[in-house]
Amino acid sequence: MLLIKDSLVSLDLIERFFVCDLDSCLGQCCIDGDAGAPLLEEERQAIEAHLDEILPLLNPGARRIIEESGSSYIDEEGDLVTQIVEGKDCVFTTYAEGGKCLCALEKAYREGKLPQLKPSSCHLYPVRLKKYGDMTAVNLHRWKICKCAEILGRTKKIRAYEFLKEPLIRKFGEDWYAELCSVAQEWIKQHS
Repeated sequence: MLLIKDSLVSLDLIERFFVCDLDSCLGQCCIDGDAGAPLLEEERQAIEAHLDEILPLLNPGARRIIEESGSSYIDEEGDLVTQIVEGKDCVFTTYAEGGKCLCALEKAYREGKLPQLKPSSCHLYPVRLKKYGDMTAVNLHRWKICKCAEILGRTKKIRAYEFLKEPLIRKFGEDWYAELCSVAQEWIKQHS
């Protein structure tokens, strides 16, 4: 682990290669799992504030669930998460040709239709955060469905922290990310 400001960063974030490969995995992380995506309360509020704009982007089943039960719920572990459709899809999952899953919130943001509303837990994935008092552990989650992302990252020589630049800056800020890059480059130089 490396200390970056008030965060303990796993060496996996620096040493491992990673580039999402949607053409291979088809966005499986949006539909596999036993609950929706973890949400912060402020993210839930932001999504709720834009529901009139979001609902037309969703499939009918997702719209119905949101209209009946809201866009989020408290799961069995007491965490705030996005609603899911038919026990699998996040309510914000849409499908493109070939069955590729896309996040409606991310797509609308990229098209300039909405502010960035994608939950930080999704935006940061495969990074998972865990609070320990005043410290935040920044860990890289490894999952078999992301093996293709590790292969693509190695092929392109892009490390996980480089691929995740935008969401890491969104979560921790420019200064934090600049320090991470500096420490990462030194670590790689010393351990290559």
